[in-house]
Amino acid sequence: MDMEVVVLLIFVVGVVVGFTNPNDFKILNDFRNGLENSDLLGWPVEGNDPCGPPAWSHVFCSNGRVTQIQVQGLGLKGPLPQNLNQLEKLQNVGFQKNRFNGMLPSFSGLSNLQYAYLDFNDFDTIPSNFFRGLSNVRVLALDYNPFNKSSGWTIPSDLADSTQLMNFSCSGCNIVGRIPDFFGKFASLSSLRLPRNKLTGEIPLSFRDIVLKVLWLNDQDGSGMTGTIDVIGRMVGLTNVWLHGNQFTGQIPDSIGSLTSLKELNLNKNRFVGLIPQGLANLNLQLLDLNNNMFLGPVPKFKAAKVSYSSNSFCPSAPGAQCAPEVTALLGFLRDLNYPEKLASQWTGNDPCSGPWWGISCTSKNQVSVINLQNLGLNGTLSPSLADLSSVLEIHLEGNNLHGTVPENLTLLKSLRLLNLRGNNFEPPLPEFHDGLKVIIDGNAKLAAGGSNQSPTPAAGPSQASSPNGSSGSPSSNPSLGNHPPSGNSARSASKGSSSEAPAAVNKEANSHDSGKSRTATIAAAVACSSVFSLLAVLLGVYCRRKRKKTKKAPGGVGIHPKESSGSGSMMKIATGDISAWGAQNGSGTRSSTADGLDGDQLIDSGNLAFSLQVLQKATSNFAQENEIGRGGFGVVYKGELDDGVKLAVKRMEAGAIGNKALNEFQAEIAVLSKVRHRHLVSLLGYSVEGNERLLVYEYMPQGALSRHLFRWKSLNLEPLPWTKRLIIALDVARAMEYLHSLAHQSFIHRDLKSANILLDDDFRAKVSDFGLVKLAPDTERSVATKLAGTFGYLAPEYAVTGKVTTKVDVFSFGVVLMELLTGLVALDERRSEENRYLAEWFWQINPNRQRLISSIDPALDAKEDNYESIYAIAELAGHCTARDPNHRPDMGHAVNVLVKLVEMWKPHEDTDQFSGINLMLPLPQLLKGWQEEAKMQDFSGSSQVSEGSIPAKPSGFADSFTSSDAR
Repeated sequence: MDMEVVVLLIFVVGVVVGFTNPNDFKILNDFRNGLENSDLLGWPVEGNDPCGPPAWSHVFCSNGRVTQIQVQGLGLKGPLPQNLNQLEKLQNVGFQKNRFNGMLPSFSGLSNLQYAYLDFNDFDTIPSNFFRGLSNVRVLALDYNPFNKSSGWTIPSDLADSTQLMNFSCSGCNIVGRIPDFFGKFASLSSLRLPRNKLTGEIPLSFRDIVLKVLWLNDQDGSGMTGTIDVIGRMVGLTNVWLHGNQFTGQIPDSIGSLTSLKELNLNKNRFVGLIPQGLANLNLQLLDLNNNMFLGPVPKFKAAKVSYSSNSFCPSAPGAQCAPEVTALLGFLRDLNYPEKLASQWTGNDPCSGPWWGISCTSKNQVSVINLQNLGLNGTLSPSLADLSSVLEIHLEGNNLHGTVPENLTLLKSLRLLNLRGNNFEPPLPEFHDGLKVIIDGNAKLAAGGSNQSPTPAAGPSQASSPNGSSGSPSSNPSLGNHPPSGNSARSASKGSSSEAPAAVNKEANSHDSGKSRTATIAAAVACSSVFSLLAVLLGVYCRRKRKKTKKAPGGVGIHPKESSGSGSMMKIATGDISAWGAQNGSGTRSSTADGLDGDQLIDSGNLAFSLQVLQKATSNFAQENEIGRGGFGVVYKGELDDGVKLAVKRMEAGAIGNKALNEFQAEIAVLSKVRHRHLVSLLGYSVEGNERLLVYEYMPQGALSRHLFRWKSLNLEPLPWTKRLIIALDVARAMEYLHSLAHQSFIHRDLKSANILLDDDFRAKVSDFGLVKLAPDTERSVATKLAGTFGYLAPEYAVTGKVTTKVDVFSFGVVLMELLTGLVALDERRSEENRYLAEWFWQINPNRQRLISSIDPALDAKEDNYESIYAIAELAGHCTARDPNHRPDMGHAVNVLVKLVEMWKPHEDTDQFSGINLMLPLPQLLKGWQEEAKMQDFSGSSQVSEGSIPAKPSGFADSFTSSDAR
């Protein structure tokens, strides 16, 4: 009997000490039963004591309570039990690298949990209370789980109580919104990894107070993170910083040189500007990536083991080499304006007289002569470094937000003839400038109130003769000089020649007697000059009349020739053989002879051409079917050829497409298109209105629509487009859309961007067509699609559902075009399976998988491995452009920046535009400069307004001609 008692006691003790807590066992059993492949656990089928002995594999216990579950990398598939947080003593879980799916169970209340590895699974939902009560957690790894894929999720405030947190990583798990400030209060936080999410906003300032070592915020989807990275310069413990693939701006802080522990810094694909701090160059980094930004100035000699800095705006490419003196001066000017992106992205290279230096014009000796940066919203101060531009003649800075004082050393610029500071916030004192300079300062309240050191003298603006030869299009005199007569302190000039304006005051150093003599002499000089100019005007009029009589007229003939290069325009003008009839009707024709021997041609400086119906009928063989090259929702497009060989595209509206409002819409459409001019927009050359006929005349694009070369090249016996040409086409289209959205005098939305509306010239350079014409669709059932101003497959979701139109609608369409360029597939094809029918939706599925992406690109490309990186970049851009949330789509300026870098890698040698009928007699740099200045002049015409009333009326209610900057 005693022996039986002993055995019973031993059994009872074994039960008390060895058996697992029943609730813990139940949870583990639920876990096992929910798996599709639980055999991979190796747990006994009938066992009921996970804590043992012997303990189940992957389970660790203390006093009968489960403290750890370590099943990482087993390939388990299925959900986790939703009651997992009832394992009250749980301290460490390793669920990473499996195929767990469904909702992630809440960890709320697991106050003993210290380490939680849940990364690399397929959890699709994270509960809102997941982080509640995790007061002792040190490591949370949630990477690469598609949490809340459709809506995303924000990091909740519950996590703020996890003050022991050392490592938080959630890469690619659909976090949206801003990074919470409370991370900056975690004294032990050493690693924060949040790449490939949808984060926005700035890096919290609270981060400056923590000892963070690893910070990964790279490759945010959508608009990305923004703001400066000044706070990084205060985080002295950093060893690894990845910020690439965002929209960070500003300069690299000088304080970054104090981060002596830093080993890796990746700033690739952002919008940083300015010079590289020498302190950064001196750091002994293992990796430094500065690619794809807008860094300026010289390239320093880096100490980093591996450094890359391509696709920036550095002047010389050789490390340690200095910039040219004029470039250094202009960069100093840019620095005091806080490096505005519009200029930082354009002021590239080591020669401001070549390349895309926005607002800069030069003399024939390649010296900066004109700075024209009016009405650009510039902020900052006026830099003294401008004094190093010894040949500058004019500085136009009116209509900006500049403040501070005007630098005294600008008085050293003896060549300067005009300084226009109108409409800024400058303060006194104003320096005493030399007698040959006109200074315009009205609209500067503080400067006007504070007076100046120099009394104003008679104002006289510089004449056109003062503009240097070959100035490539910057104005030799500003329109404000003639339109706003200066008075008082608003304008000062010491030009000692004549002036039609009365003197505002006399020089403070002259006595009254000398003043009288001076005034008498001035009046006499003015009278004499007036007589001379009158005589010259009469002689010039007689000469022009005789010249006009000698002109050989060719009715209906049109030729396109560049304006003389020696002038300030260097733009393209349309020349016609006979415009006397139009000039008599509307008085808008302006005649002059060209400088390249075109004596028989006349220049139309202020209007498009009003073609006669007979001319267009003859050009198109009476609109013969064999000349038909396209059809739209409102009419047919015909190829035509004038008598002198110039080819045209004539769009003829069908009678049934004219609705009740067509008259006003047609007139307004011409007004809009006359204001929009860009080398990558198909140019409207003219129109015709006779009876019921409504025709628009465009330049002819011989290679036709892009869609022909992507989808029908085999049936048309065409060669497939190689990848390099597709890249250039994408860039051309992006530049056109950027112009419409943000660089033209008004913001325009195309609303029907698609490959069929992208036309190609002989050199396969692209131009966007059909801008705005969709508004002409009649109120009939057959044109509903056109009236919607879009095409299914290219329509942004929010536009298709709500009708809301923003520029991001065009960005979405552009992204679809990029997908077409990559895949050779049309945007919408009813013949494809349902999941592949819409190219955009199908592309979203394949894009994250690079191997699948490469297998899905157009077979006609025959892409090689050296193309892959640019293909990945285009695919990534296409994905961003077609983000479902329009706020997450980039603007077209960002697309241009991405594409420019890719095109530059290939260094295409065909970099000029060709137009039917253009005589390219000028050197390539001069032609390119002319186009750039044309776009710049469009930007500066901010006062232009589009309205029906701006078009002179004919009896039929249509315009004879209308204003165009270059008559193309």
